[in-house]
Order: sequence, then structure tokens, then C-alpha cells
Amino acid sequence: MEQSTRNLGKVIKINESAVKDHLGEMVRSTVEQTLNQMLDEEANRMCNAEKYQRTDARQDTRAGKYQRTLHTKAGKVSLKIPKLRRQTFETAIIERYRRREASIEEALIEMYLAGVSVRRVEDITEALWGTKVSPGTISNLNKKVYKNIEVWRNRPITGEFPYVYLDGIVLKRSWAGEISNVSVLVAIGVNDQGFREILGVIEGEKEDKSGWSNFLQHLKKRGLKGVRLFITDACMGLIESLAEYYPKSKWQRCIVHFYRNVFGVVPNKKMAEVADMLKAIHASGDLKAALEKSRAVSKKLKEMKLPKAAEKIDESIVETLSYYHFPRTHRKRIRTNNVLERIMKEIRRRTRVVGAFPDGNSALMLCAARLRHIAGTRWGQLRYLNIDLLKEQEAEKQLKEESAGYN
Repeated sequence: MEQSTRNLGKVIKINESAVKDHLGEMVRSTVEQTLNQMLDEEANRMCNAEKYQRTDARQDTRAGKYQRTLHTKAGKVSLKIPKLRRQTFETAIIERYRRREASIEEALIEMYLAGVSVRRVEDITEALWGTKVSPGTISNLNKKVYKNIEVWRNRPITGEFPYVYLDGIVLKRSWAGEISNVSVLVAIGVNDQGFREILGVIEGEKEDKSGWSNFLQHLKKRGLKGVRLFITDACMGLIESLAEYYPKSKWQRCIVHFYRNVFGVVPNKKMAEVADMLKAIHASGDLKAALEKSRAVSKKLKEMKLPKAAEKIDESIVETLSYYHFPRTHRKRIRTNNVLERIMKEIRRRTRVVGAFPDGNSALMLCAARLRHIAGTRWGQLRYLNIDLLKEQEAEKQLKEESAGYN
């Protein structure tokens, strides 16, 4: 027994906590070193030369560095972001961080509004962020998130946006035991480089003229200009508001919404036939042919004893044909509001977990958080349209007008 005790005294005792801390520090240090090396390599590519390298091919020079903290699973790491003299240094690493940060912020709002317990929020934030958020800081984090979203929501709009899509979504709010509606209005634009951007999102009590006028005024004040075409549904008051704030812009009524409007006065058994007739109008080669086809369709609908459907075509078909004034390859994407409809479905899916919001601002913040996240994904990085075709068409038109003036 004494011999066994003496032998046990020689056994090396391992401090498991100390080992974990040491390994964690090693991982954190490795992550930090790797990321900073990647940043330096990105700077070299932008300069087209390594640091201190003298070469005729060099396109830029370094101007020092600044530090930025990045939260990772391995802990906080300190990034040394290069500064360049001629260019703004933009890195894929930081962009990924921004998207991740936006996703975390959205998750915090969603959990809070859905009534998730504080303890559960702690656990989830630790899983998402790598650090546990204490109960006392949850409300402060939400305030910070709201502030960041407000800055993003009110940022200046720069450049021109030839195409702008507008739509609204109606959500529920609960106040004093009563459920009422709250509208959130959204604008998406295609810029002069052909990329999509989330232009704006505001709370509107209703989708009426007052709500749309406030939204258009909000967009105009922030710098929205160069709009050739607005693509929307025939929302109440929207058309009047567009004429007031953007009188030189054309308006395209979404053909999908128009079809639904016509189907509302068509019996189910005749729906497929009428749908084919409507599609034939919008498959026409040019505006003149589309108008001729619409007259033929109206006549046919009257023969089919569908006078109300014919009346809707006679009254409103022109509103759905504005896209014919733009380049042929653009037409399929500017005759419907589908690009915004898909995003609205995503917003509705994310807001469904909340049910009824406590107030309109909460609804706005969660919608804006989702939109900001979408804006930071590949959605906003893929070219949507070749705007050069529109510029060429406008240049040709101007040349023809000038030539006609000389004659």
C-alpha cells in the first residue's frame, strides 16, 4: 500500500483547464495570423506589387494600417487593415463579417420579438457569436441594432437608378388587446451599373396616397434620381404620388397583378383560356402589335360573354405595356414585380414567427434587418441587367431628335 502511494505521487497531474486555455489561445493566434496574412495578400493584389517592391507595374502604395476587432469562434482577433493611397481597401473578409454581423443582429431582434427567454437568447448568441450575451445587455444590444438599422435605412442614395420596383407588405400589430394592420413599404432599384439595391423601407399606416407620398418623398430627399421606369401594382394613391414626385418617369403596372385582377371576374372553367389570351398580348413583338392584340382579345372576351374582363382590358391594358419603350432584353424583368415579390415572401416567412408585433416600429426594424441582410449577400453582387443597352438606346433616340431638329 505504501509502495502504491509513493508511485501515485510520481504521476503527472494535468490541469485540464490550463490546457484548454492554452490550446484556445493557440487557435486564436493562428486564426489572427492567417487572416492578417490574407489581408496583406489582398493589398498586394490591389497594388499589383508586394510591400516595398519597386516595379513599373505597381498601381498603388501602402499608407499604413488601422486595427479592427473581429469576433470568431476562436475568440476576438485583431485585424490590421491595410490603407492604400489611391484606392479604398475593400476585403472579402470584412464583407463576410458584415453579413454575419447583420445576420446576428436580425436574429437578436427576431428572438426578442418572438418572446424567447433571456436565458435562451444567451445560449443562442453564444452559438452565433462565440460569446455569451448577459441578460443585462440584451436590451442595449437591441437599441444598438435599431440604431445601426436606422443609419442604413437613411443612408444617402448615390448614382442613378433607371428601374425602381415598389411594393408593400401588411403585417399584424397588437395594441391594448386589439389586432390591427401595419404596412411596410419597400423599394428596390437597378442602378446605372445593372446591380440591384435595396433603396428604402418605411412604415406606412396604409398603402394609400399619404403613405406612398411619404415614401417617395423619403427616397427623393435621400437622393433617388434618374428613374426611367417604376414597376408596381396598381396600389391606391401610388400612381398619383408618382406623378407628383417623379413626373418624368414612366409607370409599368405589373402584368402578373393585372392578370389576377382580370381573373377575378372570370369563371374558373374559362381561366386557362383567358390566361393564354392575356399572355398572347404580352408576347407581341412591339407596342403596336400588343395594342392590336389587346383589341382582338377584348372582342373575343365579349363574344365569350365576359364583358367585365373585356372592360378591364379596354381600360387598363396600356398601363401594362410601358416596358415596350425599353430594350428588348430588359423587358421580361421590368414588366413584373417578381423581383420584389420573392423578397416579400422571404420577409413574410421571417416575420411569421412573431405573429402580431407590439408596434409598427418593431415590424419595420425586423423587415429592415432582413432586407439589409439580403443586400449583403450574392443577391446584390450579381449583375441583374445590362444597363449599357439602355444608355445606347437613349443615345440613339437623342441623336435622332437632334437630326430631326436640324432638318
